Amino acid sequence: MQREYPDRPIVGVGAIIIENGRVLLARRGTPPRAGQWSLPGGVVELGETLRAATEREALEETGLIVEAGEVVEVLDRILPGDTGAVQFHYVLIDFLCTCKGGELRAGGDAAEVAWATEEELEKYSLERITRDVILKALRIE
Repeated sequence: MQREYPDRPIVGVGAIIIENGRVLLARRGTPPRAGQWSLPGGVVELGETLRAATEREALEETGLIVEAGEVVEVLDRILPGDTGAVQFHYVLIDFLCTCKGGELRAGGDAAEVAWATEEELEKYSLERITRDVILKALRIE
């Protein structure tokens, strides 16, 4: 599947893992947004359900075993390239997740992981939409 300059949107998922009033963030190790903080997540594989993809991506990127619960948000991520053509186009579904086990560590597409309270979110320079989704999830939790 071609992620850059795709011929159609790609379905992705995000894991909003909240524990003790903190949310788990991942620093992206690959484009798009390499080096920036966001939610753990990735692309849905063929034959995989949305929740299964969320649980797999969370395990790959964080080392945590999670259970994907309710949908918090569905959104578009359309990023133009230098020429103005669409370089990345994702339809993202973010799930509120409950941690069931595992050992926290960065892996997969995540270069680093960190727990953050609502008050600490600003220091991670999150995109506004990511911050809004996290705040919505914290209100649900």
